[in-house]
Amino acid sequence: MLNFDELRELAADVRVFVDVAEDKAEALRAVIGAYDVVLAIFPSGDGMGLHVIKGKEILDGIAKSRSHAIYSHTAIAVPDLEHAEVLKHLTAPVEQRIAA
Repeated sequence: MLNFDELRELAADVRVFVDVAEDKAEALRAVIGAYDVVLAIFPSGDGMGLHVIKGKEILDGIAKSRSHAIYSHTAIAVPDLEHAEVLKHLTAPVEQRIAA
């Protein structure tokens, strides 16, 4: 079960980390690389939208097995779904970007 308050706090921590970094793109790549699951959060008509940036396979496996697994996770705040999809594409491994 996702805790939206926790996701907001994680996204705020990521924002601070990126804001103080000299190379903001590299800071974002480092954050995404450091976690098993990365969610983009954004405002939506229902309150908060979510988009999986990294770790879809992990989440699918947990859902299919109906078990609990230990994985690291964080969140990144973006303005909308389009920005979340672009961030996912730009930070995907090279093989996935070429195939897309």
